[in-house]
Amino acid sequence: MSDERFFLTGALGCIGAWVTRNLLRDGASVTIFDLGSNRSRLELLMEPEEVARIRFVQADITHTDGVRAAMAESGSTHIIHLAALQVPFCRANPPLGAAVNVVGTVNVFEAAKQLGIRQVVYASSIAVYGYADEYAEDRVGNDAHLHPLNHYGVYKQANEGTARIYWQDDAIASIALRPYTIYGPARDQGMTSTPTKAMLAAARGESYQISFRGVNGFQYADDVARTFIQAARTPFQGAGVYNLAGSIVDMSEVVAAIEAAEPSAAGRITTAEAVLPFPLGFDDSELRKILGDIPFTPLEQGVADTISLFKAAIAAGKLPKETLSE
Repeated sequence: MSDERFFLTGALGCIGAWVTRNLLRDGASVTIFDLGSNRSRLELLMEPEEVARIRFVQADITHTDGVRAAMAESGSTHIIHLAALQVPFCRANPPLGAAVNVVGTVNVFEAAKQLGIRQVVYASSIAVYGYADEYAEDRVGNDAHLHPLNHYGVYKQANEGTARIYWQDDAIASIALRPYTIYGPARDQGMTSTPTKAMLAAARGESYQISFRGVNGFQYADDVARTFIQAARTPFQGAGVYNLAGSIVDMSEVVAAIEAAEPSAAGRITTAEAVLPFPLGFDDSELRKILGDIPFTPLEQGVADTISLFKAAIAAGKLPKETLSE
């Protein structure tokens, strides 16, 4: 698939780093558009010669002309849009969150329109949904009512509306994916990152308290990345928005998987009493109708692979051997 040229926003984040790794190993050309310059997540997941194959564009997603110019220069055949500020950053600075998350998404669709690229794949979130008790189903479908509980969720809902209008008015097709609790190497920030931080603590022989408990949908970062790529490679008509399911389990099962992968962690990994307000899990059957089989790594295997990669990264000097003081 060496004729593929991917334009990838937000690729210095967790999902983006995994998307980049998979695309490079498929032989695709990758242009990264990101305001940041920290390549640590890419370097954690890839070898130096792989990182060297990436074309980097350091620029601001909120600048309309800059997005269009970079996309045009890349000669892209596919777009995966992941650039966003996560929940804590949107809470701390709502205007900046809206500029990055909402205006940035408009800019990507507008650039695609002007350049004749007919499909965009982008990240939404389960944050578009409301409190768990608003839904009768144990696994909520992607057509359930939306009632976001924070700025981040509101911005993601706005993006879904933006995509619908670009399909309606300009025939720009799109597929959006709504992840839940992503875990795996490179997941080091955001409100649901603490299960992964617990896995890193286990790899280091440290204790750690996960910041929430209860039942959630856990999705291995590599699976999510490969699903985004699969969506980008699937011809589509419309503005589709789809949930991801993953492993719907109680946090106690995550802790058990950590202890199974690293027996020395037994008794060292605990959970706080807080429970996420969202529904317990989500139904991805509609996504499977569009894409067919999608990547799925069982929780136990995903946790074991995460801890194994962390140990290798520590041994290679890619991660410190112990938690650095704040």
